[in-house]
Amino acid sequence: MRAEIRNASYWYEVYGEGETIVLLHGFTGSTKTWSKFIDTYQSQFKIIVIDLPGHGKTVTPSIISMEQCCHDIHAILTEIGVEAFHLVGYSMGGRTALSYGMLYPDRIKSLVLESASPGLKTKEERNTRIANDENLARMIEQDGIEAFINFWENIPLFQSQQKLSDAKKEALRIERLSHTKEGLIISLKGMGTGSQTSWWNALSNFEKPVLLIVGEMDKKFMSINKEMNKAFQNSDIFVCNNVGHAIHVEVPEFFGKIVEEFVLKISNT
Repeated sequence: MRAEIRNASYWYEVYGEGETIVLLHGFTGSTKTWSKFIDTYQSQFKIIVIDLPGHGKTVTPSIISMEQCCHDIHAILTEIGVEAFHLVGYSMGGRTALSYGMLYPDRIKSLVLESASPGLKTKEERNTRIANDENLARMIEQDGIEAFINFWENIPLFQSQQKLSDAKKEALRIERLSHTKEGLIISLKGMGTGSQTSWWNALSNFEKPVLLIVGEMDKKFMSINKEMNKAFQNSDIFVCNNVGHAIHVEVPEFFGKIVEEFVLKISNT
């Protein structure tokens, strides 16, 4: 289904009935990344998935900031009558989910943040990251999508995905290659970690339940999430053994069970 907002055309899909769970994918992902979760849980929950700016079937002719994306998501959910919901986000989608929660806390029943961060603490860190993302954008512009994906799928962050079956790796590659270079450039410039608001100093003000999910092999995000867990008022952290950055890709059944149990616990209290 499509939602037209300003000059952007967002693609979203709705499945099932029950407690509402909204899921937001990561960079180079799309609604397809949640297919296993949808297949398993659409008989139990109402599931909404959205292609973020620059990704999948969402068409965004101009750069959209993280904050503007959150306002757009809010408009979409309001339009389709969703008032309060559980919000799940992975990596870039996790940063988006956290940003949405900070901007619209009254709409959140709970947050599930998979391998996410609140942004960067200092201006220097943000400037460095913006410069890095500009370099990635130039790589995409000059070398094209396939060359970029060849590089991206081999960065250390995704090393643990080498143990996936050939079929899963091929499906993941097809999903990554499905994007346009213009879309990924828009995403890097508008919603990169350096471009977004840093929420580190605001974490202690967030009152809703938060579940942080992180892979044991993802040392960088293990450290970030342990610090986040100390800052939140009402959070738990779940460390998945022998898994890297993309838990929902590497062990989808296990990931689904973690989310299901957390959502049901919140719903029943």
